[in-house]
Amino acid sequence: MFSLVFFKNYSQSVISGVINDEKGQPLSGATVIISKKTSTSILAYDISDTQGKFKTNVKDITGSLIFKVSYLGYTTWIKNIYNKKQQLLVQLFPSTENLKEVFVERKIIEQHGDTLSFSVAAFKDQKDRVIADVIKKMPGIEIMPSGAILYQGKPIQKYYIEGLDLMEGRYNLANENISADDVSKVQILENHQPLKILDSLVFSERSSLNIKLKKKLTISGNAELGAGFSPLLWKAKFTPMLFSKKRQAIVTYQSNNTGTDISRQIYNFSSENTGNNISIEKTNWLSITQLSKPPFLQELWLDNNVHLASVNVLQQIKKDVILKLNVSYLNDFQKQSGNSNTRFFTPTDTINLLENNQNKLFTSNLQSKLIIEKNTKSNYIKNNFEVNKYWNSKRGITQLTETSLEQNLSNPFIAIRNKLQLITTLGKQLIDFQSNIGYTKTNQDLEVTPGQFLNLLNNGKPYSKINQLLESTRLFADNSASLTKALKQFTIASKIGFSIQNQQLNSDLEVFENKQNTDLDFLNRLDFTTSKGYFENVIQFKSKDDFWKLRLKMPISMLHIKLEDQNYSNNRALNRLVFEPNFYLKKKLTAFWETSFTAGLNYNYGDVSRLYSGFMLTNYRNLNRYNAPISQQVNQIYRGAVSYRNPIKQIFINGAYSFSRTKNNLLYKNEIDENGAIILEAIENDNFINYNNYSLGGSKYFKKIKTTIKLNARYNQSNQEQLLNDTFTNVEKNNIHMDANLDTEIFSWLSLQYVAAISIYKSSFDEVQLRQVETNKHVLNLFFYLTDNQYLKCTNEYYRNSLSEKNSSNYFLNFSYQYTFKQSNIDLNLSWNNVLNTNEFVNVYTNEFTYVENSYKLRPSQVLASIKFSF
Repeated sequence: MFSLVFFKNYSQSVISGVINDEKGQPLSGATVIISKKTSTSILAYDISDTQGKFKTNVKDITGSLIFKVSYLGYTTWIKNIYNKKQQLLVQLFPSTENLKEVFVERKIIEQHGDTLSFSVAAFKDQKDRVIADVIKKMPGIEIMPSGAILYQGKPIQKYYIEGLDLMEGRYNLANENISADDVSKVQILENHQPLKILDSLVFSERSSLNIKLKKKLTISGNAELGAGFSPLLWKAKFTPMLFSKKRQAIVTYQSNNTGTDISRQIYNFSSENTGNNISIEKTNWLSITQLSKPPFLQELWLDNNVHLASVNVLQQIKKDVILKLNVSYLNDFQKQSGNSNTRFFTPTDTINLLENNQNKLFTSNLQSKLIIEKNTKSNYIKNNFEVNKYWNSKRGITQLTETSLEQNLSNPFIAIRNKLQLITTLGKQLIDFQSNIGYTKTNQDLEVTPGQFLNLLNNGKPYSKINQLLESTRLFADNSASLTKALKQFTIASKIGFSIQNQQLNSDLEVFENKQNTDLDFLNRLDFTTSKGYFENVIQFKSKDDFWKLRLKMPISMLHIKLEDQNYSNNRALNRLVFEPNFYLKKKLTAFWETSFTAGLNYNYGDVSRLYSGFMLTNYRNLNRYNAPISQQVNQIYRGAVSYRNPIKQIFINGAYSFSRTKNNLLYKNEIDENGAIILEAIENDNFINYNNYSLGGSKYFKKIKTTIKLNARYNQSNQEQLLNDTFTNVEKNNIHMDANLDTEIFSWLSLQYVAAISIYKSSFDEVQLRQVETNKHVLNLFFYLTDNQYLKCTNEYYRNSLSEKNSSNYFLNFSYQYTFKQSNIDLNLSWNNVLNTNEFVNVYTNEFTYVENSYKLRPSQVLASIKFSF
């Protein structure tokens, strides 16, 4: 099959050449169009590069073609050519035609090679203040509610400002503060390889985003002060910024109690894939019962008191050597109030649990990075030293039908890591050294009053308090070296490395009357060590015309796992020789169409979070243990995708299908008590989980009516075996989600934004079909431009679900008025949120065997006045 495909591809006519001006100098940006003599349909299309070169691939059996080259200000060059492989030399001469009228039209999207440049001025209107406001209207690009940026349905790899990665993945802070007036273009760097030394050797299928500023030196910023009432409200923000060729900085202090979640500005969306993927993310072993958050404007429901300080500085200390410092401190206090009605469906019974929750959540964390980096075509070095410290705690009061529970959780955490990568040349080869060394520690303490699980913990007798103590430490190191060599269109990279990770877990479940429960079933003493020696070969192929890209990874590792467990009769150990191949193929069908296929096999062995054999109270009604052998997972993954993007017509479309099959050696047993308490255990039993995922998305910009339309649809289906109250069941889940986004300027005095989302979720086990859940979301923002320096915004939000027995639909109305002093760049804003004073929102969702209805208490109707400065 591959022989036939390659034969077919290379049997097409490749027409290439050079385009020069009248002086023999190369012309960049000249348009090349090849068409049939008998039709105006375009067979091939290209744009000359900086050296005046072009190359097209004609996929047609027509014998004679029309070859046309055009460039603004030059006479169009037309010639009849034969449909065969050939090289042409084209020389254009200035046009002598007298033009009666000249209309200059700004370009919406330009393409130069793999770079798409979106004009900010073309998409910006009166209401847009920061660059995020403009980016969300650009076709092909999406900004998710978290702030993550997607291009053609995939997360971006890097967020650059003038080609420099200041934020290291935490780009929300830049995206939501850089003034749109300071930006000339937003660039999408397709197939972007961030490491310059690998640019011609190792291809990338990922895209990055670059912000192009209008000035070489930009000193700007913004500040905001606001106050309101019911209750007393405040908002404060100060964010100075500097961008130059050798120095960049974004510094901010922000605080509010208005419901604005500023913690999202330091979310980390980094997607670096250097091969050292041991994470230092915080693990929450224990928790209190929380309500699911409403899916709409946070200012309507988030009861907060938050402070954020962040310093981000980039400095070139000498040629090509950059020093970066990223430090942020977050202090946040939130309240939650509402009711929860949970219905558990079992093969033999239905169990109801009513809860009224009053929670207080305290978040305090410090995150810091110190990075030194050199990124040139001859060598690359990056050292990233990272320290993260958390002081989190949660308190909750849960009112049940017959009793009231108090929950207190202390949840501190610390992580220290150093990552190093060094790439240099050795003759005609590259040597790549990588190191990832780190340490994490957490001490978590959950206290529940009165005590729960009476039959299991206290012979069926009530007792005053239960306390779950947990301590977990982890130390890891992963070091490797690789050799990369190019052989014509092939690149071969061989890596050898060794990693080791040791994690210790100690937990004690205390019953207050006994103070210490000495039964081994209620304590854990684990020492878990994973070591791996690995060898990986990677073969890449890229055709000269860039139409074919192929990558085959063949990693082999010798894995050794040892688990010492005080509760387990024999210490558990596992030795495996693991082969995890991965295949990637990308085919550029035309200048606009491309397709890709991925297939892979990977193994997961053991996770200490599901290895402890003594009971652990993870929240007041969940008691878990995994008194079983080391878990083993085998994952097969297949994915096919196709995409179309036409910058000329501003159309972007992407679609994908993926199938994965997971084999597990452990089956998880859920035992649901009559009061809703769940005991989770693992038993040794082979089982499978199958996933099918479909996605389709598209966007189009209509220049004449200044309108952007974006449509997305997803369908996910899965089935798996579970053991529910000692009965084997097959659980199937189906989820359909569709959303549409419209941004348009109807008149010069009126524009609107409309978002619609529909979700349908249903699940079943064996013959039991749970009720289908349908949710609808509609948001309509109307902007009335009263004059060129003031506008009125009216926000309408409507939500509905099909299962709620009360308040199945909610409608919210918000108003905002803004007046701008143009000469001083000052905005006066007056907002009125929740005009109708809706005080409750009901949210419904289901999973494998439960139906949950949450009633969330909202913020009251509130008025806020603020003044914003831009400098």
